[in-house]
Amino acid sequence: MSSEKKYKLEYVWLDGYLPEPNLRSKTKVVDAAPKSVSDLPLWGFDGSSTQQAEGKSSDCILKPVALYPDSTRVNGFLVMCEVMLPNGEPHPSNFRNTVDDMDDLWIGFEQEYFFYEDGRPLGFPDGGYPAPQGPYYTAIGYRNVGDIARQVVEEHINIALDAGINLEGINAEVAKGQWEFQIFAKGSKKVCDDMWIARYLLIRLAEKYGLDIELYCKPIKGDWNGSGMHTNFSTSKLRDEGGKEYFEKLMAAFDKYRDEHIAAYGPDNHLRLTGLHETQSIDKFSYGVADRGASIRIPHSFVNNGYKGYLEDRRPNSQADPYKITSRIIKTIKSIS
Repeated sequence: MSSEKKYKLEYVWLDGYLPEPNLRSKTKVVDAAPKSVSDLPLWGFDGSSTQQAEGKSSDCILKPVALYPDSTRVNGFLVMCEVMLPNGEPHPSNFRNTVDDMDDLWIGFEQEYFFYEDGRPLGFPDGGYPAPQGPYYTAIGYRNVGDIARQVVEEHINIALDAGINLEGINAEVAKGQWEFQIFAKGSKKVCDDMWIARYLLIRLAEKYGLDIELYCKPIKGDWNGSGMHTNFSTSKLRDEGGKEYFEKLMAAFDKYRDEHIAAYGPDNHLRLTGLHETQSIDKFSYGVADRGASIRIPHSFVNNGYKGYLEDRRPNSQADPYKITSRIIKTIKSIS
């Protein structure tokens, strides 16, 4: 047996499925540990199997854009990639390419999701429903959260932090089997890369426990909360200058581009944005201080500090592509700059 050390590079990318992409990955074994993205080679894949090419011209290219250590594998790394055409241009499914570089943009995503087992939310009895919502949010205790979910989320924290992702917290959510984790980063593309890798790690981890991760925004009809990906954002202007006049101008722009935001905020959001379950109706735009039923929630600290700080857009849903969310928010901010 060779004593030469080998390294495993897991190339991760987004496929071409609609309305939102799925994560794909494959492993490249190399002789040297990469120190940065510049050490990572381009790699090809069969786009005809991922809705990204036809069989008669199937080659697509993976372009590494972010590198993460992978503590779940010996000598492992995760490589976030953009998909490129053979001529070097971005593939039409490559929405990362639509995100403008904006270094002063700070974003935090709140990723809600359901654990699924045997085709139903974890903890739901076969052919029925558990007790109504109420005791599950931030809950402890076997009857509320079980034991498997707790094992998974605790392990997910560790491997996400090991990867260098700024995961800021987790909690059990309002519906049975529903959880959330939060990620924050500075820079318009980094936070999106980090979220996709955090999703990847969670989905892959759940395999070990015989569970699936359901990102669809309204998997259970009826009086059960849907899943969102509330997006907290600020710019240097919002943090350092602020002011009521600028804030109202920004909100007017968000109202003007309401439809464009909804289009970027995930599929079937009309099932979640009903005006109930801590949401505003999909056909309305509103903002309010500490109002979780508004489109934009304004923290008390924002108003008390002279309209300076961050804002929370509560409309993005759990299945939304972070690249699309960020791209749209930047476009709206720049429309009034």
